[in-house]
Amino acid sequence: MTKKVEKTNEKKEIKKAKKDYSAIYNQMTPYSVEEAITIVKKLSKVKFDPSVEVHIRLGINPKKSDQLVRGAVSLPNGTGKTVRVAAFVSPDSETACKAAGAEFVGGDELIAEIKKTGKTEFEVAIAEPLMMRNLAVIAKILGTRGLMPSPKNDTVTPNPVKSIEELKKGKVSFKNDDTSNLHAVIGKLSFDDKKLVENYQAFIDAVRKIKPATAKGSYIKGISLCASMSPSVKVII
Repeated sequence: MTKKVEKTNEKKEIKKAKKDYSAIYNQMTPYSVEEAITIVKKLSKVKFDPSVEVHIRLGINPKKSDQLVRGAVSLPNGTGKTVRVAAFVSPDSETACKAAGAEFVGGDELIAEIKKTGKTEFEVAIAEPLMMRNLAVIAKILGTRGLMPSPKNDTVTPNPVKSIEELKKGKVSFKNDDTSNLHAVIGKLSFDDKKLVENYQAFIDAVRKIKPATAKGSYIKGISLCASMSPSVKVII
């Protein structure tokens, strides 16, 4: 055996050993949310404070519009992240929206800037109902990035100030992807366990409440928790 082959095999063994988490948990076993959070904290090895993510596998057909799952929920303990908000509003609302904490505020001028540059340096966009027609010219830009305001997640609203305040306090929007999965951040790893459990439960409850009437069989087929850049832990449904 050549030295090159020996070195390659050695690297494979080291990589395999690093992925052996059997001393901490069984990757095939679902745990209570309390146990799962404890395990997630043990698994994380990064030097920064990572986000804690929940991933849900849904029993829906994402190709059918009447089975799409989309909504919003205010997490009782926030996400620990600073969410940058864009508010597409009338001139009368601009000052109040800026005071509420929106980083990008405006109407036609803001829309024109985004159309020209293609830049969307924000995570959430909200709009007053009357502004939706004006957003048509950048609908493709916002839509492909999951930023298009929608009444379904309360981002099209006659009260933009309230929406901005809720977003800053920890309101998160969610929707299923093309593979019938939902993903959301429910806090930071540094949160105490109780706060993470409360956020998790609020998110799961919100998802359960909007089960599509046409979805057949099991609605929630699988749930897992993980921290950024760490393996996932199955949670009892």
